[in-house]
Amino acid sequence: MIEVQENIENEEEDELFEHQRIVVDKGQVSMRLDKYLPHFTKNISRNKIQNSIDAEAIKVNGITVKASYKVKAFDVITFSLPRPPRDHELLEEDIPLNIVYEDEDLMVVNKPAGMVVHPAVGNWSGTLVNGLVYYLKNLPTHRNGEIRPGLVHRIDKDTSGLLVIAKNDFSMTFLAKQFSDHSIERTYYALVWGVPKETTGTVHNHIGRSLKNRKLSEVYLDASHGKESITHYKILKDFRYVSLIQCNLETGRTHQIRVHMKFLGHTLFSDSEYGGDKILRGQQFSNYKKFVENCFEVMPRQALHAKTLGFVHPRTKEWMQFDTELPDDFKNVLEKWESYINNERS
Repeated sequence: MIEVQENIENEEEDELFEHQRIVVDKGQVSMRLDKYLPHFTKNISRNKIQNSIDAEAIKVNGITVKASYKVKAFDVITFSLPRPPRDHELLEEDIPLNIVYEDEDLMVVNKPAGMVVHPAVGNWSGTLVNGLVYYLKNLPTHRNGEIRPGLVHRIDKDTSGLLVIAKNDFSMTFLAKQFSDHSIERTYYALVWGVPKETTGTVHNHIGRSLKNRKLSEVYLDASHGKESITHYKILKDFRYVSLIQCNLETGRTHQIRVHMKFLGHTLFSDSEYGGDKILRGQQFSNYKKFVENCFEVMPRQALHAKTLGFVHPRTKEWMQFDTELPDDFKNVLEKWESYINNERS
């Protein structure tokens, strides 16, 4: 009997990759690994499987092996592979891209707030992927209009910041493995309501889709629901009513930082979906209310920016580290809070 278990995880990687665990049947005849696996991976070629083996994204009994490895009874095979194509036509659009770095294997882009990463119902055009298809006609997974060519991870529409894009199959699989292993370094800056009691801390629990609103996520203390989620944070700046927080992701569930900060009682500033677009700290006197509303107008989206991104390069095996400045709306709001607090103290 063959046991196949699928486990889809990760906010940015959610639905992008197929995570499987296969236990080989006791009656299985000896067969090369790269010939055996295509029987269990729909629309994924033997060549892509070989690339995944080379990238060490496929393991047998917990260790990496060669494509020539002979599968035997009760072997446990685990892997993460790009999902097969979807049938919706992908439009090529000449959309300006803020490219931070590019070589033959990958590119790093700084996504502006307001841009959807990939096409979906209601957003079939104007997305980052539409722009990528135009810019890179030979992306690794661009086959028959696949829905997310080259996309290894993602961030929310109204979150700004860095994303890495794979330009060939090997790079895609190699980078995907790092996300799966949680070895990718991701640092976000967030402006949150209030000031956490501890200067540094870790939020470790489970996050899953909300049972009341499927568009949102929430924390579940019962491990039977949701997936393990870990966020490390530290306070960078205390503005009394709000604070600038640095968050480092160990996992990446849907809306992880937004959900974890709300769980701590420090909802992201101007986050309309999670209630951060209301005054959650400070007295409701007219001048303060007018000031906060002005800040909301300057930054009418959640105050979250994917600031740094670090990973091992697929080909050179060197550590790559990228950093971005905060976007203007974020910087302007920080300056406003700085000025407001200074005026209160004077």
